[in-house]
Amino acid sequence: MSENKEIVDAQAMTRALTRITYEIIEQNHGVDDLVLVGIKTRGIYLAQRIASRLKQLEHVDVPVGDLDITNYRDDRGRRTGQDPDVTATEVGFPINGQNVILVDDVLYTGRTIRAALDALMDLGRPKKIGLAVLVDRGHRELPIRADFVGKNIPTALDEHIQVRVKEIDGSDGVAIVQD
Repeated sequence: MSENKEIVDAQAMTRALTRITYEIIEQNHGVDDLVLVGIKTRGIYLAQRIASRLKQLEHVDVPVGDLDITNYRDDRGRRTGQDPDVTATEVGFPINGQNVILVDDVLYTGRTIRAALDALMDLGRPKKIGLAVLVDRGHRELPIRADFVGKNIPTALDEHIQVRVKEIDGSDGVAIVQD
C-alpha cells in the first residue's frame, strides 16, 4: 500500500513556476531567440504556463513545442516487452540558432533528459539548451543538472514524486509517494 504526502500545493507550485520564469528572463537577458519545449506529458503544461507568464512580463509570445521522447529512451521495450505507443512530437518552429529551454516535471536519474536531448538534436541545432524542472529529487545516474529548479526535494529510493497538473489531474500539487 502506498502513502501520499503532499509537499507542494497549487499556490506554491505557481510561485515556483513564476520564479523559474524570472530566472529564465534573467539568464537569457530577455526573451530574444527563446523557445520552450515541454517533455511529454506534464512538461508540456508546465512549459505553457511559463510561456503565459513570460507573455505577462515581457509582452512577447514565446513559442512552445512538445517533445515525445519514447523512441529515444534507453529502457524502451524493456518495461513491457512491447513496442511503445508513440505520439507525435509537435515543435512547429525552427530550433536552429535558438535558445531552447527543455521543461519537465521531475528530474531524477537524468535518463529522460538524455533522451530529450537526443530527440531535440534530431530537430536541429540550437544555439543553447537549458533545462527547467519543477522538482529535482536527486539520485542522478548521468551528469545532467537543471538550470532552473522550482524545488529540490531529496527522496529515498523507495519514494516517488507525483506531480499533478490541473489540465490532466484536475488539481495542481506535488506529493511524495511512499511504496
